[in-house]
Amino acid sequence: MDQTTPREAAEAIRRDERMHGSSQAGMRAQNERAVLTLIRRHGELAKADIARRSGLSPQTASVIMRVLEADQLVLREKPRRGRVGQPSVPMRLNPDGAFSLGLKIGRRSAELVLMDFVGRVRASERQTYAYPRLDAVLDFVGAAEARVVAAIDPKLRTRIVGLGIAMPFELWSWAEEIGAPAASMDEWRTADIAGALGEATGLPVHLANDATAACAAENVFGAARSSDYLYVFVGAFVGGGLVIDGTLVTGRTGNAGALGPMPVPRARTAGSDAAGFDQLINVASIHVLEKMIAEQGGDPLEIWRSDAAWDGLGDSLDRWLAIAGEGLAHALVAASSLYDFECAMIDGGFPPAVRTRLIEETERAMMSLKRLGLTPLEIRPGSFGSIARAMGAASLALFARYPLDHRVLYAED
Repeated sequence: MDQTTPREAAEAIRRDERMHGSSQAGMRAQNERAVLTLIRRHGELAKADIARRSGLSPQTASVIMRVLEADQLVLREKPRRGRVGQPSVPMRLNPDGAFSLGLKIGRRSAELVLMDFVGRVRASERQTYAYPRLDAVLDFVGAAEARVVAAIDPKLRTRIVGLGIAMPFELWSWAEEIGAPAASMDEWRTADIAGALGEATGLPVHLANDATAACAAENVFGAARSSDYLYVFVGAFVGGGLVIDGTLVTGRTGNAGALGPMPVPRARTAGSDAAGFDQLINVASIHVLEKMIAEQGGDPLEIWRSDAAWDGLGDSLDRWLAIAGEGLAHALVAASSLYDFECAMIDGGFPPAVRTRLIEETERAMMSLKRLGLTPLEIRPGSFGSIARAMGAASLALFARYPLDHRVLYAED
């Protein structure tokens, strides 16, 4: 029986790789990705299950698990005895195996999170503003980074693998819609935010569209377990993402599933019938609700506080939910004519109770639309709410270092 420790086994493998060249190291890395991906999906797996699901031999699966254990990326659970044979030893991901930082830069708020290897947010810091200023965001990250990193033991801080940034593409656009000075927003046009934060933090930096990042968080860490869906995130401006065959589809320019520009019927308002078309971004975005609140004499920026429950918005919230639900219904029906999604997921920067009401309004509006020839589309709630974008940002850095193996996921599906 092999009495070597996991660390000794890992060192032996690495010595062998140095002797035989890079191809063997590449194969091991590929096998490690497959094993980590399967454990991530199932929560915990024993060696026999990993070998069966991955197609690796039992011996190779055992070696890979020993290496991952030596690297502190997986942990052994207690042996479990079945009816016959030796007890199995399930393995699970080590939450402390790796960490990443995720920064969401939005039109009304910025948020920085520290996320662990299993997708749990260990600490977060949030700042709200009337509109984003480059210097203010950089100052916020500089101060918040030390506070969120302090949430873990100093010995673990070397395991922070990078920083991900989730922000709207062309953040400077639509300055008028959010009441921001065009000159102030224009500074984002030429800003190298990734370079500036890479220099400030000393970490590898990865950048993605904010709604796409939120979709990534849902796809890996969410509870839905669907492999084909359209994801909608309702923030200050609405956006979305696509998951097909379990894979986040980003498109040629990284902007796939950008629902905001989609044409939908113009919203009906008091004293006015809908006529013509508008973009979904001007119908199902929270900035539309902000204008309604301001018209009633309220402070629209209050809804962006992290503890805001949106109680007391009354008629403004009711009207916005009806308008947003109708716009989303048209968008979802149009999207389902292009691909037979299993479901649509709606999430956003609002309390869970508001998300539930928005889904109900969308379902109600869909019932009145002609859907002959289309596969029925179930609407489900997203898993994370406002923090989804920052989690998605953190996942950019995490999976740049430890990529998912979509082949084994596709094979299982």
